[in-house]
Amino acid sequence: MEARKIRVGSRESRLAVIQSELVMEQIRQAHPELELELITMKTTGDIILDRSLDKVGGKGLFVKELDQALRDGRIDIAVHSLKDMPMETPDDLPLLAFSKREDPRDVLVLPQGDGMTGEASGVGSGEDFSDSGKPIGSSSSRRNLQLRRLYGNMTTLGVRGNVLTRLSKLDSGNYSALVLAYAGLKRLGLADRVSRIFEPDEMIPAAGQGIMVVQGRAGEDYAFLDCINDRDAETEALTERAFVRALDGGCSSPIAAFARAAGGEVHLTGLYYKEAEDDYITGEISGSRKDGEALGRKLAFQLRDGI
Repeated sequence: MEARKIRVGSRESRLAVIQSELVMEQIRQAHPELELELITMKTTGDIILDRSLDKVGGKGLFVKELDQALRDGRIDIAVHSLKDMPMETPDDLPLLAFSKREDPRDVLVLPQGDGMTGEASGVGSGEDFSDSGKPIGSSSSRRNLQLRRLYGNMTTLGVRGNVLTRLSKLDSGNYSALVLAYAGLKRLGLADRVSRIFEPDEMIPAAGQGIMVVQGRAGEDYAFLDCINDRDAETEALTERAFVRALDGGCSSPIAAFARAAGGEVHLTGLYYKEAEDDYITGEISGSRKDGEALGRKLAFQLRDGI
């Protein structure tokens, strides 16, 4: 009998390919009877690098081409970084499986050879770059808002491109430092570039950060993805995304959400930006993991309404 072939869609960046290959290897280990093929493509979000995402269409630009490939039948599943996914997903292209979460924290990266301290959490205050006169590279309003409290005297400047492109711009002298997701650096084998790890109480991560998600077509048999789905990651992802959706938060909104599931419980920390005051507030909520999405919405409304 001919092996069933699964065509896996991915953005063509090195990190996206590594993440897709991690998912494919899990599937191979659990289902050696399947034949897997990786199909990469450049998305609009990878092409337009001279403007911030909120100016050109938001996070949907990173998935548009892969969505179309799924609908056209050119691929069977797509692998994404969940933090890069729009908060609303089409009914015909559901999210099917959530990977075990890599470290969700944000990190500070200094230019090559500039006071690097390895992976020690909390090491390096960043004061050694504060007088450089150059901005911190960050294209995330969520990060920028929280950086302001950590380094009030520093300016930020947008930086687009994949992780390796951003690091090249840093090392070329364009920035004093970058703020990046720890998960991506780890998967690229670049954890030694980290100078400081921001704990979640210093910088709340983006919803879904550190989680890979598999997307497919509604109504098809994807039982083979049971080997990918991590129950804790799924609960955390759905809880965080419910919080952001309730506040109508997209890529241009400084909203953050970080959930931790353990046993039968889930704990959520959320950040809400108060535009009138140009400041933010945070709050926390805990409850049964089966109520994760409802808890996300509840905390969002509490912060929004000042309850």
